[in-house]
Amino acid sequence: MTTDEATGEARAGETPATATGLWKNRSYRLLLTGATAEDVGAAIGAFAVPLAAYGITGSVVQAGVISFVGQLGSVLMTLPAGVIVDRVDRRRLIMIGSTVAALAWLSVVVAGLVDGLAITAPHLAAALFVSSMVGSLMDPAGTAALHAVVPKEQLGQAMSVAQGRDAAATLLQGPVGGLLYGMSTVLPFVVSAAGRLVSVVSTALVREPLNGDLAAARAEPPLASLKEGLRYVFGVPLLRTAIWLFMLVNIVLNGMMITINLHLVSIGTPPVLIGLINTAVGVGVLAGSILAGLLVNRVRVGLLTAMALGVSGVAVVVMALFPTFWGFVAALAGMMFFAPALNAGMVSYATAITPGHMQGRMAGTMGLTSLVAGPTAPLVGSLLLANLGIGGAMWAFAAGWMSLFAAMFLVRPLWRIGLPDTWAADVVEWPTTPSSPAT
Repeated sequence: MTTDEATGEARAGETPATATGLWKNRSYRLLLTGATAEDVGAAIGAFAVPLAAYGITGSVVQAGVISFVGQLGSVLMTLPAGVIVDRVDRRRLIMIGSTVAALAWLSVVVAGLVDGLAITAPHLAAALFVSSMVGSLMDPAGTAALHAVVPKEQLGQAMSVAQGRDAAATLLQGPVGGLLYGMSTVLPFVVSAAGRLVSVVSTALVREPLNGDLAAARAEPPLASLKEGLRYVFGVPLLRTAIWLFMLVNIVLNGMMITINLHLVSIGTPPVLIGLINTAVGVGVLAGSILAGLLVNRVRVGLLTAMALGVSGVAVVVMALFPTFWGFVAALAGMMFFAPALNAGMVSYATAITPGHMQGRMAGTMGLTSLVAGPTAPLVGSLLLANLGIGGAMWAFAAGWMSLFAAMFLVRPLWRIGLPDTWAADVVEWPTTPSSPAT
């Protein structure tokens, strides 16, 4: 490590703790501003994609295919993202990635505004592909950047703020995206590009180095590092089973949301009202996040999983019985109440049992549980809607959800998890490699 790097790490790790509080930490505020703008812009743009896709094609199936192709970028980048983030300068990575995503959406805006041009299905899918690929890099890069500028004793507070930021983006996604799309097809994509550009400027203003010793990180061959991460996750029974179980949960959940949105747009529901669907989800998540910490400390993860999947299953049945706009709004708000506690419990436990030198690769591999659903869910949702109608599609999702609820009781490692004060005894001993020492 060079003298400049060592000085930078000391400045990043010690000065904020001794001289200022978290909210007086200039670098933290800049990173938070950029990440918030990026998240809100990405959420609003993502909300508008299926609406614009249906407007271009007039087909719910083709709209689903566009979303499927667009989300493949996130799947391709998920596994290598953690390795990349540790091997390149994070400031440049965030700035370049955000700039590329901004240009992708600006190209859609230009096509929609210039006479003689038009937004085409391949163009929209390509912009979403680039944006989703960049997003898979930005998430681990942003978290690693926070570790570089926030003292260890303040990381918990910083991560809690990040959860609130994500909930806020979800709340704004529907009403703002619907309002903007109702005014002009390209306005949501203008906001998406602007959010990325704010991230570029904010990150450029951060003074501290966002990496440690890059030479040491690059010493281990990337492929060997990736293979070790995969061997670890699939070698732990709970993590191996959780990948498949929660991958299916996300496919059913995201497919159902695509189905509801496409159904509403196909019957002429105003975009502003369609936005309320996502707002209902955000309200449920925000309300549940208030109690998530208390529940994780007092309720075992297995029971939390049963509570979350059980309540969600009831909500899906309600939507199948009452497939109306207000039926969707009411059921979705209640459906998501226990989701934050379930996510917090599973992620915290997986982090607690994983050795320090495997944390990044574990997180990247487990990320497949949601990202595989990205391209698959639109196809499932659009095909069910086209062939069964909204009522039949919702009953299909209800059957799938109840099957997952029943399968959960067969996952014995899940039910062996105790409360947080027992997690230290469950730490998995994993051998380290010479090029990848444990920390």
